[in-house]
Amino acid sequence: MVKLRLRRMGRKKRPVYDIVAADSRSPRDGRFIERIGQYNPMLVAGQVTLKRDRALHWLQTGAQPTDTVRSLLSREGLLLELHLNRKGKSQEEIAQSVENHLAAKQHREARDLAALERAAEQRRQEEEAAVRAREEAEAKAAAEAEAAARAAEEEAAAAASAETGSEEPAAEGEAAPEAPAGEETTA
Repeated sequence: MVKLRLRRMGRKKRPVYDIVAADSRSPRDGRFIERIGQYNPMLVAGQVTLKRDRALHWLQTGAQPTDTVRSLLSREGLLLELHLNRKGKSQEEIAQSVENHLAAKQHREARDLAALERAAEQRRQEEEAAVRAREEAEAKAAAEAEAAARAAEEEAAAAASAETGSEEPAAEGEAAPEAPAGEETTA
């Protein structure tokens, strides 16, 4: 039996898949009959390129797609085209239906991409707000530490002035007390 399935290509942790028609008994990455497309899941919407006529040929001759390939073909409108062709619809009707399907798919992808961009913008704003809050907290902690240091200095100055016998500590910038008024200096 012929199956339409994925064949893994690409590097480690960067897969790219070929969509191939292969005998169901052959290994996943082994021998195949024909390559009919490629799927790159690493892109946002998962880029799919197909040889539409060859894929339709294999589907019409009885090839069975795997679940993943079936969903990819459905997303590309190929199964819709096959279904309408089997129902006997005209080529114009088929083309119009497939075009509508692809337009709806593009609209969904654009909407999903916009949602991803909004989510990324919101995360960026939240990170900026967290950084601002952290900076404000650090500034507040620094101001509190500075105030505590000033208070400790004032207490130390008060303690030092108390030890020297002066009742009032000299404020910064004030001159030291003068000699007692009863004594005069001789010139």
